[in-house]
Amino acid sequence: MIPFDRLGWIFHAFGALIYPRKIRAQLCRRLRTLPSCAKVLDVGAGTGVLCRFARVCRDDLVLDAVDPAIGMLHYCDDAITTHVARAEKLPFKDEHFDAVMTGEALHHFDDVHQALLEIYRVLKKGGLFFIYDFDPSKSMGRLIAKGEKLLGEPAHFYEPKKLKELLESLGFEAELYLSGYRYVIHATRK
Repeated sequence: MIPFDRLGWIFHAFGALIYPRKIRAQLCRRLRTLPSCAKVLDVGAGTGVLCRFARVCRDDLVLDAVDPAIGMLHYCDDAITTHVARAEKLPFKDEHFDAVMTGEALHHFDDVHQALLEIYRVLKKGGLFFIYDFDPSKSMGRLIAKGEKLLGEPAHFYEPKKLKELLESLGFEAELYLSGYRYVIHATRK
């Protein structure tokens, strides 16, 4: 397993570099459609990179971050409320958030299906779900997936179209955008 608890300083220093400008712009466009003081959850937040991007887009957002590695959450900004928890068992009431986002984290979840059910549960009807992850059908995505498997990670990499279909079967409307060896899915809870 990757010792994320001890690697927070690396992800804090370099994590933002792995998010291309066009991906950040897509996230901002989605977040700008939310109501004033919207509640946004980052699942698998690590050091809070997506939360920092969200704060740049909208300084009125109420941000929560969930990650099982306290050593990662330690590097989140003070304006972010952190929770040591797993995606498969989120510590929030039903329909609590206006938006949920996950960046390069979905493949780390032990049980992706259960995590998606939990995200659906905590997301308000009409709420937004932003996913950014590696595409295992591309050469670089396959290499990353193999590397993570070798390191003992769950490495549940989904081909984007299959993940889109899974989301739709769970009650989301989903749009898929391919970006090199990564992809973005914009989903909305029905």
